[in-house]
Amino acid sequence: MELYDVNELLIDVAMGRLKADIVLKNANLVNVCTGEIIEADVAIKGERIAFVGEASHTIGDTTKVFDLNGKYVCPGFLDGHVHVESAMVTISQFARGVLPHGTTGVFIDPHEIANVLGVDGVKIMIDEGQHVPLRVYVTVPSCVPASFPEFETAGAEIGPKEVEELMKYKNVVALGEMMNYPGIIYKDKKMLDEVKVTLKNGKVVEGHFYGNIMELNAYISAGISSSHESTSKEIGLAKARLGMYVMIREGSAWKDLKEVIKIVTEERIDSRRVCLVSDDRHPDDIVYEGHLDHILNRAIEEGVDPVKAIQMVTINTAEHFNVDNEIGIIAPGKLADILVLDNINPLKVSMTFVGGKLIAKDGNMLEKVSEYSYPLHVKETVKLKRPLTPNDFKIYAPYDTEKIKVNVIEVIEGSVLTRKHILEVPVINNEIIQNLDRDILKVATIERHKGSGEIGIGLVTGFKFKSGAVASTVAHDSHNLLVVGTNDRDMAYACNKLAEVGGGMIAVDKENVLALVKLPIAGLISDQPIENVCAQVKSLSDAWKKLGCTMINPFMTMSLLALSVLPEIRITNKGLIDTVNFKKINIFA
Repeated sequence: MELYDVNELLIDVAMGRLKADIVLKNANLVNVCTGEIIEADVAIKGERIAFVGEASHTIGDTTKVFDLNGKYVCPGFLDGHVHVESAMVTISQFARGVLPHGTTGVFIDPHEIANVLGVDGVKIMIDEGQHVPLRVYVTVPSCVPASFPEFETAGAEIGPKEVEELMKYKNVVALGEMMNYPGIIYKDKKMLDEVKVTLKNGKVVEGHFYGNIMELNAYISAGISSSHESTSKEIGLAKARLGMYVMIREGSAWKDLKEVIKIVTEERIDSRRVCLVSDDRHPDDIVYEGHLDHILNRAIEEGVDPVKAIQMVTINTAEHFNVDNEIGIIAPGKLADILVLDNINPLKVSMTFVGGKLIAKDGNMLEKVSEYSYPLHVKETVKLKRPLTPNDFKIYAPYDTEKIKVNVIEVIEGSVLTRKHILEVPVINNEIIQNLDRDILKVATIERHKGSGEIGIGLVTGFKFKSGAVASTVAHDSHNLLVVGTNDRDMAYACNKLAEVGGGMIAVDKENVLALVKLPIAGLISDQPIENVCAQVKSLSDAWKKLGCTMINPFMTMSLLALSVLPEIRITNKGLIDTVNFKKINIFA
């Protein structure tokens, strides 16, 4: 049916000449346009809202009436920045996980799969997103690879030409997070051309910024209008004052909300350019803790007014991405993506409507989500030159000595940042080995896209493993094969086992598998139901603890060891990268 015909239908329902399909009666409407709660009914015809107010005249014999008896209604929640791949499930399974929690729309950045499969991977995600009862908007990955080719090897490359092509696809709304902020401020042609192509197509550019105020001004000058990478009140405030949308992240590992939300609760700034986002959220957290409903409740706990908090995941997000003509608001003509809330403090979702259809109720899906069929080639992405051996992880001193100073990566629990330390370590038979008493372990990144055999080896502290090794093909953002271990034999064994199953995450001890999460789709995504993945992740978490690591959500902390655009030091297949001074460094200080 043409939009003109739909509008005529809505006019007739509003005037009482036609009857509504559904009426939500006796509701307390959270009006995100005016920031108030009012008593109102909501009448729905087809996929859209026809009337808001006292709607008795829209009710006929066939109208389904939900008498809400004073429960609250609000627009469906919108996640303005999320990587579905980090949930380790397909978009179909992700939809099953988040819809009961009130998320009706997501703005995904598929740069994880893009770093493995390139444009083909992005197109697959775009296509799958059209086959689920979740509104999936796509931001085109901007940094594939995440930084300069001399720093790491990705499985593919996306440039201005590919961005231009993808901008034409339905539901593509933005350029994804511009992580290579040095490329912007130092005017790298590829980065600037990607931004220009996006702006030419009338789309917005998403940011990822953590530098100083001078660099921030330069970064915004390029046309970048949001950033989710804020870890303090001060940097969040600076971005807001310069006109950016501040996306406050509360994921599984990176919990920035407590600090950054102070721009609203302490500084009392206008919150209409503040959005709440999940960024990276693991499947067990989605199923058992929640999605945006959990993040909203965290904001309310920190002192945010519930109505303002709801604006941060509805109208604010929709306006930023220029889709508020369709979603993010309960008003005539908009798509009927509506939530029924039992309470708003704390917030509890009881019903989720998408396009006028009741999709989920009381935490359960009512609508079956069909699984998407992935092509075979996306499950054949772990390509090693040969099986690895313990000798591949040896670190030899460059000269005869009993002690030597080395650069060591320190991971920080709950933070995306790392610290660089120079430590003196013993040399035994000309070799640097793991030192469990000092929590100095080996870490290595093995190129797995082209089978080059290239390996970068370093030392890491902070995990506190006492035995075994862990490995993962989820290693942001190029997603090479990453391994941390207390001994070389287990490191080799873990890597070879992941190559054998097509990728995933593993924990081993004494060459025995303690836990394995198989992620055969691009080495990032499971082809199993979300409940199965939850159980596997739980087993992996238990195995990490058995090996001695007590971190909360340690998988993400490990996966960022290879991300060569975050301070201060990282390990890629090219070796150690000083990400403050943008240069490769030797393991020996």
